[in-house]
Amino acid sequence: MTRLATRLGLALPLLQAGMGGVAGPGLCAAVSRAGAGGTLALYKEPPARAARLVREVTAATHRPFGVNLIPEVTGPAACLDQLRAVLPELPRGAFVTFFGLPDARAARSVQAAGHPLVIQVGTLADAGTALEHGADVLVLQGTEAGGHLLGRLPASLLLADVRARHPRAVLAVAGGIATGGDLAGAVARGADGAVAGTLFVPAAESTAHPRFKRRVVEAVADDTLVTSLFDIGWPHRPHRVLRNPLTTSARRAPASFIATTRVDGRDHPVPRYSAAVPGSGTTGRIEEMAMYCGRSCTRVTDRQPAAVTVARLRREYEDARRPPTAARTSGSRRTARIEE
Repeated sequence: MTRLATRLGLALPLLQAGMGGVAGPGLCAAVSRAGAGGTLALYKEPPARAARLVREVTAATHRPFGVNLIPEVTGPAACLDQLRAVLPELPRGAFVTFFGLPDARAARSVQAAGHPLVIQVGTLADAGTALEHGADVLVLQGTEAGGHLLGRLPASLLLADVRARHPRAVLAVAGGIATGGDLAGAVARGADGAVAGTLFVPAAESTAHPRFKRRVVEAVADDTLVTSLFDIGWPHRPHRVLRNPLTTSARRAPASFIATTRVDGRDHPVPRYSAAVPGSGTTGRIEEMAMYCGRSCTRVTDRQPAAVTVARLRREYEDARRPPTAARTSGSRRTARIEE
């Protein structure tokens, strides 16, 4: 057990990233039931729908799970509206995560409701601000991570800086986590756990488009790049995506509609260079859409139910953390039983 697992009530010190268009109730609940920290993406969800999605997760799991909000995208007022809608629906033990710094009012709302506050940051300065806001857990995002990037340092360097400045903080790293060995390595370097996003994009319960899932499974690290192309709906924030026809073009094409996403029975047009990912309800020019993917994709090689993935990580993590003498003794005992 690490301090992250203890604080959030998890069997494995791993959080699933709250990825918009990917992390719906099905994925969140499946990861939660498996013993890790399932996280529901609220992204731009209207308050009433956000509350309904939380109720779906609550009905599907009795283990801890979280919701993820993005103040930078929604704005402080809409973020508070989402919080007011979902906080009464969250069961005891649920946690609230923010991608980027929330304002003080949002942080106080979470604390007043009695839920652990998790804040993802990308710089040493923002880590200090998040702790001043009362963060129970800091997620330190490195540049290896897929999606929008909050800083300019690899996860290991950011971890070293924040751990040195804030030795008692509960820290998780985001970026480069796809195996139990990766998780064990992060803990050995001073983290209390980790966050994985790319790992769960291909999961059976993920709402990512099948072509998005396939591309992540087939990709290697150098198939990703950091760009600022997909800025409609989320400007001024670089992001790591899979290469596609737009990232390899020398000229910016018109921002005309290239796809349609269906949500709650309604069709929403998607312009070229939108920050939105292709989901299961998306039709159109899927290959031209943003497919966020971290460099850990090299080690993401299959599409399994989330429970299978979490179980594998847990075995790998426990094996990697087991002292060498214990591993040798265990092996000797197995050999002895076979010989008997």
